[in-house]
Amino acid sequence: MPPPAPGDHEARRKDVSEAVWRVLAAKGFGGLTLRAVAAAMGVSTGMLTHYFPSKRALVTHALDLLEQDTAGRPRRTPPAAGLPTVRAMLLNILPLTPADTARNRIWVSSWDLSLADETLAAQQGDRYTRLRDGFRPHLDAARGLGQIQSHADTGQLAAAAVAFVHGLVVQALFDPERFPEAVQIAMVDGFVARLAGPGPGTAPGAPRDTSPDGDHLQLFPTPPPPAV
Repeated sequence: MPPPAPGDHEARRKDVSEAVWRVLAAKGFGGLTLRAVAAAMGVSTGMLTHYFPSKRALVTHALDLLEQDTAGRPRRTPPAAGLPTVRAMLLNILPLTPADTARNRIWVSSWDLSLADETLAAQQGDRYTRLRDGFRPHLDAARGLGQIQSHADTGQLAAAAVAFVHGLVVQALFDPERFPEAVQIAMVDGFVARLAGPGPGTAPGAPRDTSPDGDHLQLFPTPPPPAV
């Protein structure tokens, strides 16, 4: 089949992207092949080589689509600056809805391919850098507002937030009965509360918890444990 005319290129690329997404949703990255995408479109694999000359090119495009879909998903509106915004960002990442669960399954399925390819691994590394960088301004704001200690390293806290939430994502995907929505939210609230602590940067008059292992700001009420 000859390559598409220049005027048809963008429309055809949109069709290809939609087919790639359908394959990802059904089979994950393990099932993402030129043959599978061609079958989803009802075309030959030869046509797709005009867009994806290699499996790496196909996977790179799929990861870009996934990142765009993730960025465009519905999000919670942060109730206030600083730690409340950090909390909302963490909740936005978790598999708390069917759509977010499907999206996280696709992300996790991409790790195996990325770890086996140096270029894909570097691209994934850049994505996680952007994610950490997205948290940092809000942690800086929390420090300025006295919600966390004035000497806190917000770069390290951003890295800890990303590590925490992705660890929770994996556990929730593999053991959803043990990590239902209420448990995930409670764990986020506990993590955010532990980000706060006493010191010169603590806001005067801020409420504190009375736990024996630390005097942390109690910014969010701890929900009751889920019914068994």
